[in-house]
Amino acid sequence: MTFGQILGHERQKDILRRALASGRLAHAYLFEGPDGIGKRLMSLALVRALFCLEGKGCGDCAACRKVDHNNHPDLHLLEPDGASIKIEQVRALQRELAFRPLEAPKKVCLIDGAEKMNPAAGNALLKTLEEPGGEALLILLTANSDSVLPTIRSRCQRLPFAHLAREQLQEVLREKLGLAEMEGHVLAALSVGSFHKALGKDRDLYLEKRRDLLKAVTALSAGSVLPLFELTRQLTDEKDRLPEILEILQAFYRDLLLYKQGGRESELVNLDLLEKIKRIAGKESPASLLRKLEFIGATRWQLERNVNRQLAIDVLLLRLAA
Repeated sequence: MTFGQILGHERQKDILRRALASGRLAHAYLFEGPDGIGKRLMSLALVRALFCLEGKGCGDCAACRKVDHNNHPDLHLLEPDGASIKIEQVRALQRELAFRPLEAPKKVCLIDGAEKMNPAAGNALLKTLEEPGGEALLILLTANSDSVLPTIRSRCQRLPFAHLAREQLQEVLREKLGLAEMEGHVLAALSVGSFHKALGKDRDLYLEKRRDLLKAVTALSAGSVLPLFELTRQLTDEKDRLPEILEILQAFYRDLLLYKQGGRESELVNLDLLEKIKRIAGKESPASLLRKLEFIGATRWQLERNVNRQLAIDVLLLRLAA
């Protein structure tokens, strides 16, 4: 992957290209921004350009191929071991960085999920950041920079990444996947500028299962307890997808509120469900829709803190059915 093959993020590319050309790369970078928008691709493009025997990340030389296959001796990847990055992992990295590079101009370490370093690991990494070797480059990737130790953030050159524009992603999805315009619109809107979501495991959820989900939720009534509990069971069985399911519900009720308030139809996420949106919006008030959006937001917050999933979804569906 070269800089030119990465969609968007032109400012970040320009900064890194100029640093490479001038030989003034920082000793540590913090790539920060939402998951799935290209931070890791950008870091690997930087490594490839730095290691390339042609000096441009050609993709054909031995160094580029080793980077692509993740077997270059001077490239080290540090990821969470379970729920966190532990001090033993950081110490092993420090031992590696103490040696001179074998083939490349520098030794490079990518720390993916930097916010998951436990306090001991973070404090251990500080020593490397405070006394960097001239032949080491650290690239930290995080989706939540506020959870990275402030002392680590202050010792890195921070490079923020943002979501791709919806129109830009929609156009690429239509070209790559051959999607119809309406499908491209829905997928680009629900994936919120993330290629990882748009092209990954969530694609069938966003395009195929979304309609059934919204049909089931909007058919609930406060007096029909058995269908509600059955839907709860189905949703809790999808525990790995619950965050995305709640995002779909949030987008739908946002659409209802937007339509109720006279917003433009082109701004709706679920544009393919326009008739359903018109029908259901007629039965709701702005106040009721705001309450339901608050309920969904509260449920997302609860699930992030490991409350009982079944109970949380039961309560949410009861509130949505009211």
